[in-house]
Amino acid sequence: MAVPKRRVTKTRAAKRRTHYKLKNVATVVKCSSCGAFKQPHTICPSCGEY
Repeated sequence: MAVPKRRVTKTRAAKRRTHYKLKNVATVVKCSSCGAFKQPHTICPSCGEY
């Protein structure tokens, strides 16, 4: 009995994996108390404010 080589096309599989490359992008915001750059929803490394 014949079996298909690929059930999903290369393009369709690549579309499903597009979000993997976006994970390396880090968002940065300014701290409201000291003005240093930090990641959102984390403690500021320079002044310790949340």
